[in-house]
Amino acid sequence: MIARMAYVWLFLSLAIFIPMKAMSAEPSTSASDWATTRIADIRLVSAAAGAGSAASVPLGLQFKLAEGWKIYWRSPGDAGFPPDLEIKTAENLRHLVWQWPVPQRFSLFGLESYGYHDEVVFPITAHLSEPGEPLTIDAVVHALVCSEICVPLDAALSFTLPAGPAGPTAFTQLVSRYRSRVPGGASGIGLSVAKIDTVGSPEPHSIAVTVASDQPLGAPDVFIEAETGYTFDKPVLEFSPDRRSATLTLSASRPKTGSLQALPVTLTVVDGDRFFETKAIVGTGFSTVAGSNSSAGDAPLSMTSFEVWVTMVGIGLLGGLILNLMPCVLPVLSLKLLGVLRYGGVERRLIRRGFLASAAGIVSCFLLLAAGTILLKQAGHAVGWGIQFQQPLFLAAMIVLLAGFAANLFGWLEIPLPAFLGRLGALGPVVGTPSNIQTNSQAKSQGDGGGYSHSLLGHFLTGAFVALLATPCSAPFLGTALGFALARGPVEILAIFITLGVGLALPYLLVAARPGLVRMLPRPGRWMDHMRVVLGIGLLVTAIWLLSVIAVQLGTVWLVAMTTLLAAAGLLLALWKGRSTWIAPTLSGGLALAVLMIGGLAEHRPQPANDVSIKTARLSHTEVAWINFEPANLASLVGEGRVVFVDVTADWCLTCKVNRSLVLDQSEVTDRLNGTDVVAMRADWTKPDARIAAYLASFGRYGIPFNAAYGPEAPQGIALPELLTDTVVLDALEKAAGAAGTVKQTASVMPNRAALQ
Repeated sequence: MIARMAYVWLFLSLAIFIPMKAMSAEPSTSASDWATTRIADIRLVSAAAGAGSAASVPLGLQFKLAEGWKIYWRSPGDAGFPPDLEIKTAENLRHLVWQWPVPQRFSLFGLESYGYHDEVVFPITAHLSEPGEPLTIDAVVHALVCSEICVPLDAALSFTLPAGPAGPTAFTQLVSRYRSRVPGGASGIGLSVAKIDTVGSPEPHSIAVTVASDQPLGAPDVFIEAETGYTFDKPVLEFSPDRRSATLTLSASRPKTGSLQALPVTLTVVDGDRFFETKAIVGTGFSTVAGSNSSAGDAPLSMTSFEVWVTMVGIGLLGGLILNLMPCVLPVLSLKLLGVLRYGGVERRLIRRGFLASAAGIVSCFLLLAAGTILLKQAGHAVGWGIQFQQPLFLAAMIVLLAGFAANLFGWLEIPLPAFLGRLGALGPVVGTPSNIQTNSQAKSQGDGGGYSHSLLGHFLTGAFVALLATPCSAPFLGTALGFALARGPVEILAIFITLGVGLALPYLLVAARPGLVRMLPRPGRWMDHMRVVLGIGLLVTAIWLLSVIAVQLGTVWLVAMTTLLAAAGLLLALWKGRSTWIAPTLSGGLALAVLMIGGLAEHRPQPANDVSIKTARLSHTEVAWINFEPANLASLVGEGRVVFVDVTADWCLTCKVNRSLVLDQSEVTDRLNGTDVVAMRADWTKPDARIAAYLASFGRYGIPFNAAYGPEAPQGIALPELLTDTVVLDALEKAAGAAGTVKQTASVMPNRAALQ
């Protein structure tokens, strides 16, 4: 039995890890040569393989420092100066936007400085003069690198980014990892500044910053930036008894004419992996309340570590259970239905064994997904829920399985099994010969307990397949549990994935505990022949849907090539089985029709506009005027007083399509999104995109659908729940707009493209 289960694990490993390996392989690299010195190596890298069609491209300035050496943050502290990139010559470059990952504090001889050691990548967004054209930069990096002594460093770099698709590179995850270390707002991280005031009499000489947290604080720190002439010592910490708040007191030096009272400052607050940046006025009783980027069902972590774990396990269990009801799971409904229908009148022990085997398959599949996720994360790659559906190789494997299952249900194919599987019996409730589903009389004559297949392996693999096809879906509570796990380490990932698997398997476990629920079903008979046809059609529709996703990912040419191979395989099988007279025309004709339909849909698939004139030309009262997602433009648009609605979607996400059909494409919501004060951005995650992955991670999300509303009253964004309603979307837009919500909501006038830059 151990040897047989080893074969099962090998099959599942090939089905999951081969696509993940393909997913982790980077199609191209893009970087300048290293500028190498004794104390530091420097180069410019790109997270995009080409300029693409966007108005900006993500770059990174990478430093690798010798042991014991450091460079400085944008505000270096008592000594030093930050690195700078001086552009000598450039082609197709409008300007650069530099971001600073959260720094470390260096205390030496009473001096405080802030910076980085070992390695750091500064994320840089290059805004292009002409989108789609090559980018060339010749620049000199100026930096001060310090150890016991400080050495000025000048390094010349030459970098060229060609025109072409903006696919991922070997540096995509590296840049994204450091971009995720750039402090944003306090919303959604459970950390806030409760108060900032002056301390000392008769004249204040220190600043006291009170930090509040929804979980016990570890080792909080705060970096204060003020106008030239002010410096601040290392903070003295005083915790509350429950460690959910702390006062950090920093002695200050200041100009003779300066005053700490009413001093404008920028605070960067850090506590482990939580950090944010905010502006404040000292001594004015300034206070903030940590916002929330969480959706419905999210739970705050204002509790002990044990309580957090218990809560997250409960949320994961509930999220996995709700996953059974999500639209993404509908394509595998036929597998579940057929499995259930075959149990009518069967002995309790056989029902219990079969459903326990299916539950074990689901949980085992989640274990493999957890292992793959841990490996990818440890390797520095972006992780997310359902990202295997971004890989054509994985989709092709799923299409072949679905087509084989459907053909088997129609009675077209009888797939012979390897000898070791044949000894275990027929391959479960879907795969095998059509005779596996027998009438009652046939069953009794063969003594098999009413047509029930005894194969535990078949039920196990069916459960694993159900779990695989359920993974592109994000459900309420599931996003919260995944955010907790994927933002932490291997133990959390493993625990939450197992919990999600148990939640998805709960209906199977319930039937295993109460087999009488199934025994009331009618016994299998000839009526199931008609049911098999209906369920087989459902599987074929699912296969055609996955073909449409491949058409978007690879293009129609690859789609035609793949379907031609499938048709050829079907014809060979038909000829081999001696049934070519009607099977061959049916298979080839059906596949040809699918290719024509899918190819046409892929060619005419609506795309978000880069140019407003194109967008306006196709605008109608039933269609939202989407533009391409550009995260770098969010702040400027909100600064202009606009409301921005972001929709992160993918062709493989059925829940996204349901949200679009039932909510976003409905007249009231469409009219609001087409309003003069609203910019609707669509982010397409059908293919891997590091920018979108990093954007989701900034909200603690790792799956889709995801929607957020930005505006003057919500500059950090309001995250919406996975399942949308008209009220949820309209309320979020109104809340983000605030007082600006009374602006006209008609779509008669659209902003020009320059206004969106």
